[in-house]
Amino acid sequence: MWDKIAKCLEGYPERLNVAKILIKNGLSVRNGKIYCGDIVIPVVRISRVAGVDRRTVIQTIKMIESNPELKIIFSGISPAGSSLRDVAKYLNFGVVEITPVDARMPGILAAAASLIAQKNISIRQAIVDDPELTPEPKLILIAETKVPGELIPEFLKIRGVSKVSVY
Repeated sequence: MWDKIAKCLEGYPERLNVAKILIKNGLSVRNGKIYCGDIVIPVVRISRVAGVDRRTVIQTIKMIESNPELKIIFSGISPAGSSLRDVAKYLNFGVVEITPVDARMPGILAAAASLIAQKNISIRQAIVDDPELTPEPKLILIAETKVPGELIPEFLKIRGVSKVSVY
C-alpha cells in the first residue's frame, strides 16, 4: 500500500508527509475533508502535526481525491480503535512488547499468542506496527492478567524475535 501512495505523491515530500500522518492515525479523506471515523478533523490540526501550512494539506486532499487509486485507499481507511497499552497497569492487565528482527516474518504473532494461551491467559488486544510506517515496529499484546516473566525466554525462542519486554 505505502509503495502505491509514495509513487503517486512522488516529487511532493510535504504531501507525502501529510499522507503518512493520515495513514498512521487511521484518518480518511472523503468529500474534501479529513475524518477520524465520523468526526471531521480540521485541516489546520493536520498541518501543525505535519509541519506544513494548511494549503499543503488542502492540496494533498485534492490530489488524493483526484487520483482513483489514492481515493480508494484513503476513503476506506478507518481508525483501528483505542490502545489499552498506556492504561494496562491501571487495569491490572499485562503487556508483552515484542521487537522483531524482521517485522515481515510470519508467525510471530501466532507463536506469541499461543504461549500466552498455554498459560490460560486471554488476550484483550493485539497491536502490530506497520513496518512501512514505523522505524522500529513492535507487536504489543495486552493480556487479561499479568503475563509471567518466566515466559520471556520462551518468547525469545520464537523465530524472528529480537527483544521482549513484559510489564
